[in-house]
Amino acid sequence: MGEKQRGTGVEKVWSGARLLGVSTLAGVVVAGIALPAVAAAGLGAQSAADDFQSLPDDFKTPPLSQASTVYDAQVGTIATLYDRDRTVVPADQMSPLVKTALVDIEDNRFYEHGAIDLKGVLRALNKNATSGTAQGASTLTQQYVKNVFVDEAGDDPKKVQEAQRQTVGRKIQELKYAIKVEETLSKDQILTNYLNITFFGEKAYGIEAAAHRYFGVHAKDLTLPQAALLAGLEQSPTGYDPVVNPTAAKDRRDTVLRKMAEYGHITKEQEQQAIAAPLGLNVQAPHQGCILAQQGEGFFCDYVRTTVLTDPAFGKSAAERQAVWKRGGLQIHTTLDPKAQAALNSSVTSHVFPGDQAATAMSIVQPGTGKILAMGQSRPYGVEQSKNQTQINYNVTKAMGGGEGFPTGSTFKPIVAAAALENGISPGQSYTTDYSMPWPAMKDCAGGKFKAGGQVHNDSTSLTGAFTMKTAMAQSVNTYFANLEADAGLCNVAQMTNKLGITEQAGGEKLQVVPSMTLGTNSLTPLQMASVYAAFAAHGTYCAPTAVSSVTGPDGKQLAVPQTNCSSVMSANTADTVTAMLKGVVEDGTGKTAGLTDRDSAGKTGTTDKARQVWFVGYTPEMAGATVVSDSDNPKPLDGQRIGGKVVDQAFGGTLAGPIWQGAITGALDGVPAGTFTPVQLP
Repeated sequence: MGEKQRGTGVEKVWSGARLLGVSTLAGVVVAGIALPAVAAAGLGAQSAADDFQSLPDDFKTPPLSQASTVYDAQVGTIATLYDRDRTVVPADQMSPLVKTALVDIEDNRFYEHGAIDLKGVLRALNKNATSGTAQGASTLTQQYVKNVFVDEAGDDPKKVQEAQRQTVGRKIQELKYAIKVEETLSKDQILTNYLNITFFGEKAYGIEAAAHRYFGVHAKDLTLPQAALLAGLEQSPTGYDPVVNPTAAKDRRDTVLRKMAEYGHITKEQEQQAIAAPLGLNVQAPHQGCILAQQGEGFFCDYVRTTVLTDPAFGKSAAERQAVWKRGGLQIHTTLDPKAQAALNSSVTSHVFPGDQAATAMSIVQPGTGKILAMGQSRPYGVEQSKNQTQINYNVTKAMGGGEGFPTGSTFKPIVAAAALENGISPGQSYTTDYSMPWPAMKDCAGGKFKAGGQVHNDSTSLTGAFTMKTAMAQSVNTYFANLEADAGLCNVAQMTNKLGITEQAGGEKLQVVPSMTLGTNSLTPLQMASVYAAFAAHGTYCAPTAVSSVTGPDGKQLAVPQTNCSSVMSANTADTVTAMLKGVVEDGTGKTAGLTDRDSAGKTGTTDKARQVWFVGYTPEMAGATVVSDSDNPKPLDGQRIGGKVVDQAFGGTLAGPIWQGAITGALDGVPAGTFTPVQLP
C-alpha cells in the first residue's frame, strides 16, 4: 500500500472522528489498526464497525482470585492458601510512585484520552500498515480488559492462549468492553484494578503480592527504584524477571525512570539517584499451603479446605464450592486451640518418629460443642516421601482426605455398654465366663439370626469367672461383652453407634453389624472416636465435629458456615455411668499407665488382632482425645517393631498409645482449672 493510500486511510479516521459516535468510531479505528488483515479477509471498516456494534457491552468487573487465610482460635495464622497469590488492596494502599511509573511507561496519556487514544492509533496505523498484524495503540484500559480475560482463563493453557490472541475480533471485543469500563469506572479505579489483576512473575499476582515477593514490603511502601522495577516488569514478567535476568530487569527499570523524568514526574536528580541504586531484591519465597504449618496443623488445615469444598453451607453444588475456594479472599477462623495443638504435636512426634514403620495419629475435641481443638500425626504433612511426608490424614474419613481408618479394638466396648444401659440392663449385670466361649446367638436388624460359629476369647487366660460391667470394662473382658451385646441386642448397639455419628466405616463401606462388632472390627478414625467419647463427657450430648467457626468473604461480609449439630443421644445417667466405668479403667485397669493424676480422667484401651493397631481413647471434663498407633503399610503386628527409638516387645493400647494421649492432654490442659465428673456409685 502506497503513502497516498495510507494518508487517505488516516483522513478517513479523522473524518470519522467528527461524524461518528464513539462506539461506531471504535470499530472503524480497530479496523484501521488491522487494515492489512481486514483487507485480506475481504472486510472493510464498515464491516468491522457493524461487528463492533453487535457485540454485547455487559462487561462486569470480576471478583479477583486471591489468597485465603486460615486462623486458629486465637487468631494466629495457620496457613495462607491460594490458587493465585494475590491480595487485593485499595488505591490508598498503593504507592503513588508505582501508579505514576506504570502510566508513564505504558500509557502516558492515560488521563487525557478515553478507552482509545486516537494519537496512539494514528502512530500505530502508520507503523503497522504493512506488518499484517493488529498490534500497538492499546491503552491501559484495553490492557486491563485483556488481563481480565486472561485471569478468567485460569490455568487452562488453551484458554489463556485464546485470551491473548492478537486478532481483529479480539481487538474489537476488547475495545467495546474498554469503552464500557471507561463509562462506569474512574481513571483511578481503572488503574487500581489494573494493578490488582496484573501478573508480575514469580507466582505473584497484583502489586501487593509483587511488592512482598521481590522486596518484602507492602505496595504502599514501595520506593522509587522498586516502583519503577515493578512497573517495567509488567510488560514481560519472564524476560525482565529480576531474579533470573537481573541485567535486563535493571535496564528496563532504568528506562521507566527516564520516562518518569521525561514527563516531569521526578527530577533529573531523582532519576540519576534511582538509576545508581542496586536492584535491592529481598525475595520472599511463596509462603502458602498447609505444608508450611508450624505445629503439625497441616492435616487440620487440609481438613478445613476439604470442609469448604464439601459442605453445602459453602455452596449447593461442588462447582459452587470450588468457585468460592478458587476466588479466595476468605478469612477462615477455626476452632484449633494453639496450646492443645502444640502439646499434641509434641507428644505424637516424640513417641513415634516420622521414619518409623508405624505411625500415630490423634484428635482432640471439646465435649458439648464438637469443636476440634487439635489434630496431628507423627508423619509430617507433605508430598516428599524422602522426608516421610504424607497427605493422607489418618485422623479422618476417606471422604475428608483420610484413608480407610483402623479397627478400633476394645475402645468400641463403651458403645455396647451405653446401648445396654439405655435398654434397661443394670451396670451390675454379671456374667460368669471362661477364657473362651462360643459366640452367643444374636439377631440382625432385620430379625434374622446369625448362625452360631467360632469362638470369642479373652486376651489373657486368667480372665475367667464372674464379672460386672465395671470390672469387665476395667479388664477389657471380651467374653463378657459378647454376652452383653447379645442381651442388649445387636441392632440396638448398631443404633447407638449411628446416634454417636458413626453411620459407615471410614472408607465409606457399610458398618458390619455382626457379633464381632463389640470387639471393634469396624474401621474408624481418631476423630470419630474422640467425638464418641466426648458424648460421654458431655452427659449424653453428641456433637458432630466442627472445624470452622466463622468465615469472612473478600467483601468483608460474613459467610454462612456449617452449623453446630448437637443432640442428646442417651440419658445423662447412662453417659455418667459409662464415665464412672471408664474412670475405673485408668485408675485400676488396662489404662492405668495413661491416667492423669492431677484431674479426673477416663478412657479405654484397645488392641486389635495380633496387635496390628493399638488405641487409647480418653477424656476429662474439658477435652476428649483419641490416639491410634498402627503399622501404616499393610499393617503388620507392632510387636518387635522399633517405635520412637525403642523396640516394642508387646504392643498394648495402655502402654503404647496411652502415653501419647497422656502427654498431649496434660500439655493441652496445663494451667486450666480441673473439672470433675458427676459421681456415680457402681455396683
